[in-house]
Amino acid sequence: MAKRKSSSMAEFPTSASAALDLPSFDNLLPPPTKRRMGRRSTVQAKNTYTNPEVNPEVLDGPEALRASPDAAEKDESLDVQKIEFGSSTHIKDEDGSVPSLVNGGNSESSLSDISDVEGPPSQHASQNKPRQLKKVQINTAKSQAEEVITKTEKRDSKEPQFLDPEAEGDEEADEEEIQAALSRPPPVHSDYLPLPWKGRLGYACLCTYLRYSNPPVFSSRTCRIASILENRHPLKNPNEPPHATKNRPDRDQPADIARGQAFVEGLGLANAKDVVKMLKWNHKYGIKFLRLSSEMFPFASHEEYGYKLGTFAGKTLEEIGKVAAELGHRLTTHPGQFTQLGSPRKQVIENAIRDLHYHSELLSLLKMPPQQDRDAVMILHLGGVFGDKAATLDRFRENYKALPQGIKDRLVLENDDVSWSVHDLLPLCEELNIPMVLDFHHNNIIFDADEIREGTKDIIDLYPRILATWKRKNITPKMHYSEPTPAAITGRQRRKHSPRVATLPPCPPNMDLMIEAKDKEQAVFELMRTFKLPGFDSFNDMLPHQRKDDNKPVKLPRKKPPRKRKSKSEDHEAEPIEEAPEAGEEEFVQAVIPENEVGMGGPEGRVYWPPGMEDWLRPVKKIVKKKTPGDAMPLTPTQKRKAAAEAIQSAAKLEDEVLEGEDTSDSPAATPTPIKMSTPSVARKAGTPKKKATKIAPTPSTSDDQVPGNLSTLKTRARPQQTRKAKVASARQSARAKNVSYAEDYTETDT
Repeated sequence: MAKRKSSSMAEFPTSASAALDLPSFDNLLPPPTKRRMGRRSTVQAKNTYTNPEVNPEVLDGPEALRASPDAAEKDESLDVQKIEFGSSTHIKDEDGSVPSLVNGGNSESSLSDISDVEGPPSQHASQNKPRQLKKVQINTAKSQAEEVITKTEKRDSKEPQFLDPEAEGDEEADEEEIQAALSRPPPVHSDYLPLPWKGRLGYACLCTYLRYSNPPVFSSRTCRIASILENRHPLKNPNEPPHATKNRPDRDQPADIARGQAFVEGLGLANAKDVVKMLKWNHKYGIKFLRLSSEMFPFASHEEYGYKLGTFAGKTLEEIGKVAAELGHRLTTHPGQFTQLGSPRKQVIENAIRDLHYHSELLSLLKMPPQQDRDAVMILHLGGVFGDKAATLDRFRENYKALPQGIKDRLVLENDDVSWSVHDLLPLCEELNIPMVLDFHHNNIIFDADEIREGTKDIIDLYPRILATWKRKNITPKMHYSEPTPAAITGRQRRKHSPRVATLPPCPPNMDLMIEAKDKEQAVFELMRTFKLPGFDSFNDMLPHQRKDDNKPVKLPRKKPPRKRKSKSEDHEAEPIEEAPEAGEEEFVQAVIPENEVGMGGPEGRVYWPPGMEDWLRPVKKIVKKKTPGDAMPLTPTQKRKAAAEAIQSAAKLEDEVLEGEDTSDSPAATPTPIKMSTPSVARKAGTPKKKATKIAPTPSTSDDQVPGNLSTLKTRARPQQTRKAKVASARQSARAKNVSYAEDYTETDT
């Protein structure tokens, strides 16, 4: 997605390969397969259709993954998927026409100047055949792509591989910009804390703990337009569920628009049903404020592929409103940065009005009680300046007056961090009777230096005027709070939201406060623990990489067949016992956890993960170390026992060879040479010369005089020859066998 600039004109798509190689739908390769999960039981089989971990056509909505939808972000904050959004691609419609163009076509979000369709990931785009375009279009695309490639190369040389999703804060600032930022007056903050807290804290769109649950629970499943067109064709095997590779739509069969519409509506229904789970999860842990994802119903406001919600999602949305009313929760929405009513382009205005109609219909179908229905507002930014603030304000006034009353009743304006300060918007809100949302983080970046100082202290003086814009319409006020990252210096860098916040702003204690942080509900938990807010004792730290509230498939160890045993009998020969048949593949069983308790944190409420420990949400990754030449692998216990047994056998074999060699090498008349006994207890000092062994002469006896010399020699060797088997057996019982001189022993005992 292109970065947000001071104007609403979007840059050329960031994917250079997509700009040069424009694949047709007929030659479009299937999306890349993702990591497949183990086989599920029938309880979870129905969820694979909308599970992005199983179905590669289901994507995570980029806006829901961000800390704030108005930030110019390139990637996802949670690293759920690495998806390239905003690439330009031409797709054939059913009649062969091209429904969108690279520049000036209908936006996929139907709100901006970006391209109509998100193409496949860049690694597949180069494999598709380019579409034949006019020479003018090709030259324009090439020139723009070359600029993008140059910018990308410069950026990639300075930045890490995986960028943070927010803004231009990742780009290096020049020295002058840094010096100007460092020389600005220090901010002046208020020391007031709104304690005891009586308001409601909330987060935006996505619960990180539920997103990594099994099955995942989130409300921003989306897809590409290519997936809608492809799913107009029936499956190759209609009797089997869809599969990423084995059972895909058959493009050789005729397409049906209703079938493709059912596909995208199914994603929307899955999103809406998960909101009920999210509300119950929030209530368990003391969170009563939630911003609904604008991507709950994909392409609902699109000019060509848009649709109404009441015909198929009315009952589901009414269920959401019923649960929110019973629990006392507040629900709001925040259309994206391209919903601009002050743009000079007619197409942008039409897209924005359609998007506001979609959000208004979504909130109206909740059918909440009157006060909660009034509190369900749509937060909007004024957008770009387009070179003239006064002219932009005039266009906004004109377009706002033409809106239906239902949209006017829900529309509120928020100060941004690029162009429009509180002092710019507050007079407009007072003039048109529009409530104003104060964003503290944005106010510290864009503010009127002639009126107030940076920080939270001076803005307090404007609270009466800001709160009065809400009271006129009898709507509960709300504010936004976030903090920049610690390393941010320049204004562009400070737009980047920190994962969590350290304190509460000096707002009224009964305020509804939206925490716009990347860690979503975890940032709310952090504030609860820091200031002991209501609900701080309802949750505990989760166990690293372990979750006991999921119905995961469990692998049972394969049963080993019994060993062959022979029956010992004197009368009959040994008969082997029949071997049991070998067990099949590992089985998968479903843990017995009620469906309403899945992902709820268990009885101990282990749902909090410390800052920076997001990997605790996922299982431990197996690290495979690469083998390098010369590295010795550690021995297992079995290998150690085997090596010891081999050492014993080799020692016994060596002793046998020595004894047999003595029998055959000496002549019959030879006199046995005594061997000196080894004394391992006395260690020879290093460097001292070896002492020659002193030969011990045998003591003569009367029996030796009467026995011939050859017989005496045989008698000397008879004793070791008789005990050789016993000595071998002893050597096999110990790995520390020693060579003993049997000749010397015999000589000493004989005398």
